[in-house]
Amino acid sequence: MNKKIDVDDKLIKKLAKLLDETGLAEIEYGEGDVSIRVSKGGTMISHSTGPAPAALQPVAVSAESAPADVSHAEHPGVVTSPMVGVVYTSPEPGAAAFINVGDSVTAGQVVMLIEAMKVFNQIKAPKSGKVTKILVEGGSPVEFGEPLLIVE
Repeated sequence: MNKKIDVDDKLIKKLAKLLDETGLAEIEYGEGDVSIRVSKGGTMISHSTGPAPAALQPVAVSAESAPADVSHAEHPGVVTSPMVGVVYTSPEPGAAAFINVGDSVTAGQVVMLIEAMKVFNQIKAPKSGKVTKILVEGGSPVEFGEPLLIVE
């Protein structure tokens, strides 16, 4: 069942401006059963009624970011942030970390969380292997594409 919604032109313009200001390629905003995604470099502007897919949860924008180490960014086993937000290395404060350097992980295993607009998004290992480096600290802001860890 398709539900008609009024498109908020001002919101879309704000989201497009935010893309320009932050250098992001895509941003999605959701409230209730409605979400709006604005993508740069194409003509696609979409809206949907219903929850956004997990990979496209709304993102928060942070003006702070640490520059990524180029050697880590080009590593074949790098796991990068799929969004802007705050990274968490454990499921809750005081709990053990999801992973530590030297741990073996399996493809699909949760290795971190990224909080974006009060939504905790699971970051999963893209492949099985050994964690050789963790490049971020829990509670720190991360940018889209920023290297998080290395799995070899």
